[in-house]
Formats: sequence, C-alpha cells, structure tokens
Amino acid sequence: MLVIQNATTYTPEPLTGPSDIFIEAERITQIAPHGQVKLPVTARVIDASGLLLTPGFIDLQLNGAFGHDFTANPETIWQISAGLPRFGVTSYLPTIITSPLETVEHARQVLRQQRPANFSGAEPLGLHLEGPFLNPQKKGAHNPAYLRQPDLELISNWSAPRGVRLVTLAPELPGALDLAERLVERGVIVSAGHSMATFDESQAGLRAGIGYGTHLFNAMPTINHREPGLAGALLSDSRAVTGLIPDGIHVHPAMIRLAWKAKGSAALNLVSDAMAALGMPPGRYQLNDFEVYVSETDARLKNGTLAGSILPLDEAVRNLVGFTGCSLSEALATVTTTPARLLGLSEQRGHIAPDLLADLVLLTPDLKVALTICAGQVTYKRHADR
Repeated sequence: MLVIQNATTYTPEPLTGPSDIFIEAERITQIAPHGQVKLPVTARVIDASGLLLTPGFIDLQLNGAFGHDFTANPETIWQISAGLPRFGVTSYLPTIITSPLETVEHARQVLRQQRPANFSGAEPLGLHLEGPFLNPQKKGAHNPAYLRQPDLELISNWSAPRGVRLVTLAPELPGALDLAERLVERGVIVSAGHSMATFDESQAGLRAGIGYGTHLFNAMPTINHREPGLAGALLSDSRAVTGLIPDGIHVHPAMIRLAWKAKGSAALNLVSDAMAALGMPPGRYQLNDFEVYVSETDARLKNGTLAGSILPLDEAVRNLVGFTGCSLSEALATVTTTPARLLGLSEQRGHIAPDLLADLVLLTPDLKVALTICAGQVTYKRHADR
C-alpha cells in the first residue's frame, strides 16, 4: 500500500482540511481526513505536508518531446511517455500530424504492441490524428504534399478500439461532414481545426457530431463581427469543448481571458501542442518533414510560422491562473475532468475518488511539479535543487 499523507487535496475541487490518500495496486482505495485512519505497518508513506495533491494531467495534443517527434518516428511513443510525468502528465494522446497514411498505421501498431517491460510513465490513450483532411489555406506547419480530401475509404480502420481517439479536420471540405459522422459512430472524437470554415459551415459541423476545436484561434480565420467563423462558432456553442495553447504566444492573454469567460472550465481544455523541443534546450528540431527553429520562447519554421510549442502542461495551468485570475480548481479542471469527460473516461481518470486510477500529481505552492504518480507508481520526483 502507498499512502499520501497530510496533503492539501484538489479533486479538482478543494477538500476541507488535509487528507490521506490510500492506494493499492493501481487504484485509490480510500480518502480520509488526515490522521483518522491508522496506517498499515507495511505502508509506504509519502509526506505531502505543504504540497497540493491534484489529479494527473491529460494532454490531448502532444507532437513529441525530449528531442523526438511522434510523426517522424512513432516508435518513440513509449520513450516519451516515460518522461512526461515531470510535467504532471499522466495520460495523453500522441499526435500524428499530416503525413502519409502509412505513418498513421505505424503509430497504431506501436500502441497495439505490448508495452515495454517494466514500463512506468504517462499512458498513451490513443492517437490524435491532426490531418490529413485539412484546408491547405490554413496548413500551418503541415506538409501540403500529404493533405487529402475527405474519403470514407481512407478511414476504414479508424476507430477508438483500434487506437484512433481524436481526428482534426476542416469541416468545410467536401465530404467532411459524412466522414465526421462515420468517425463519431466509431467512438472517435472529431475536432474542427486548420480550417477556413464560415460560421454557418462550422455550425453544420457541430450538428454533424464535431465536438471539439483544435487550438482555438490558431489556424482558423480571425473573428469578425459580421462573420464570426469557426472561432466564433466554437466560443458560442455550448456543445463544443475547445483546446487552447496558453503560452501567451499562440494566443494573446487578453484573448485567453475572453475564451475563459465564454467557455469556462467545463468547455475549455488546455493543451501543450508541444513538439520535439519540449524539455530540451534551444536549437533545431524536427516536426515531421520540417526543420523547426526553437528559441527560449517558441518554435517556428524558417518562414516564421509557429510549429507547435515548447509549453509544458504544468506551465499551461500556471499561465491560465495568471492570465485569467481563475481559481486553481478551475484551472485544474481544464486538464483533468474536462478532457477525461470528453474521452469518456470519467469513471477511470480526471479526478480523485475511490476506485479511480491513482494518477496523481503533487504540486508545490507555486504550482511546480514535485512528484507524479501514474497508475499507483511514483514516476517522477523533483530533486531538491530544482
């Protein structure tokens, strides 16, 4: 048994008074006020005095990290997974950007293979396929050579049970809504992004089952007061959860505040959209076929186009609190309960309660990751000098 003792606990709602969390195998078995339940003699105890205990973070858009890119080399999924707990990430969607369809199949096979022996780290919950059904006018850092028109034959084996959990497409493309409906029937979340959709086209997509928006404001038309476009549709429709990259570079803090007021914690989902340079020093890195120039603050193609981010998800949480003044529990919901509910995993992940997976993070008072637990195992512990 593992016991986290004397923690200030957010579920993500804050509990009254310090708590003791009991963990056996992979799951939480009991939550009790501190000191009210006698500890078993054989229990391993983590003293969480002065720390904040939160659910593990879920990242729905992650392109790579630690020098590796999922699209260029899907074999690195497990290697990257092992390092993500340092950012509080306990589960995530490895993101494959627009590429040959063989790359998608390769990534699916990596996930279907038996995980490495003695693996501990963040759990890959399935793939986020960002493309290839994107609008060339909003391709961003995607290679236009691989963009395709929506075609039902191309997605014949895409489904949630087969490892595809989220697909980003442009709803205005011919055949996109039929494709979206088919994917939704198979348990796949369909997202609108990299799109020139008008407000009416966006609403048609939402009616067809599109339930998510990929990196709000980025790779979509600017909101106009007479033509709100995709961003306006996502902000004004209660059916849509929308992802947001809160690094202060992809989206100005003032627009982050507006998005927060429009969507709130139940419908705003923070993502990192991080690429291979996450956790690495500035330099040159790959995003699929392209060389990306990474500074201390951002990642760009040679022509200046943003190419993913270098934003850790724990920093995203800190930024949302700083940019909007929201509470910690509200910020936590955007990376825990909201993505878990979107994925249909609320009975397993996303909050702290008995019988749920023990995916947990201990934060310092300044919201830095001190320790991460994935499925009951300590997978990251911050050194005292960090």
